[in-house]
Amino acid sequence: MTAIEPTALSNATPVDETSHAAIPATSSSVVVAQVKQAAHGVNRLRGHLRAIRMTLNALLTLALLYTVTLVKALIIPLVLAAFIGLALNPIVARGTRHHIPRWLGASVLMASLIAGIATGISMLTPPALEWLHSAPSQIRSFVPKLQHFTRPLEAAGRATQTLVNGHPSLSAQNPSDVAISVWDVLANTPKVLAAVLTVLLLVYFFLVYGDLILRRLVEIAPSFGYKRHAVSIVRGIQTEVSRYILTTVLINVSLGIATAVMLYFLHMPDPLLWGTVAMFANFIPYVGAIVTTTTLLFVGMIHFDVLANALLPAVCFACVTAIEGNLITPMILGRRMRVSPIAILIWLLIWGWLWGVPGALLAVPMLTSAKLIAERVRGWEWFARMVER
Repeated sequence: MTAIEPTALSNATPVDETSHAAIPATSSSVVVAQVKQAAHGVNRLRGHLRAIRMTLNALLTLALLYTVTLVKALIIPLVLAAFIGLALNPIVARGTRHHIPRWLGASVLMASLIAGIATGISMLTPPALEWLHSAPSQIRSFVPKLQHFTRPLEAAGRATQTLVNGHPSLSAQNPSDVAISVWDVLANTPKVLAAVLTVLLLVYFFLVYGDLILRRLVEIAPSFGYKRHAVSIVRGIQTEVSRYILTTVLINVSLGIATAVMLYFLHMPDPLLWGTVAMFANFIPYVGAIVTTTTLLFVGMIHFDVLANALLPAVCFACVTAIEGNLITPMILGRRMRVSPIAILIWLLIWGWLWGVPGALLAVPMLTSAKLIAERVRGWEWFARMVER
């Protein structure tokens, strides 16, 4: 190696350290400014994308609501048949474990269901038509009875008005005639029978081929791990939803039987009819109990002449439904299937507005089923947390 002369080192040009230090500082500040500007641009872009996504989600929601409303005549039988099929599927599945073919178990079950529905219709149609036929005269006779029941309150009101104004003001109101034609009801009978037949056929095919369809859906999964995960999710959802629907149906049927027996001992007319009304109305929480209580109050005031006897059926039913809703149903269904009352009322308003009475009847089963499904689907746990009680 060649040795470096000391004179060469001394004759070298001195280095300006301040200029070399200023260059990295200036370049680093420029880089920081560019990074900040790029981050600001990215944040603005994210804000624009978030606004676009929210707008698209809102438009998609409105499109789905419009579509659901437009094709409700097609969707309502499918949803109703799916719920009935899920409720009856455990019975058919238990039969298959005893070497009974699904088609045979489903056929026997559907025959029993059709026989029960036909028997119920034959028993309930005459009193229902009689009430519809006599509704105008019953309403006209109800007004004098209501005036008789409220006469003490009216006397107290007139006395108070006399003390305040010096003279009472009397206003006579004539009850308006209500015209309900039985032929209007009978004219829709073919449509109702066609809808019932459609639902029964769909329920039968769901019971026979439902598991086959689920297996075909699972086979679409790309890998064995996905298939195993899909099987566990589908089986869990099917078991829990079936248990919920079947339990709810049994609770409502028990409530209807208890109501009919209670009204029978209270000497109410047509207790079986009002028990059936209570059973179906109980599928609509809160609102159904209020409607049934108001109906029993109206019928009691028409049928009885004593105020205490007229109020007793409605009061007894209110006590029974309060015990059922606050003690029996939560104890049987458990905490996982309990839903927030606010979510129930909002769901009832939405589906009642979209589908009318069928939507109100199906709203709570759909909400509870959606909650059970959301608990098992990744990314939808927030929905289950939002609607749970």
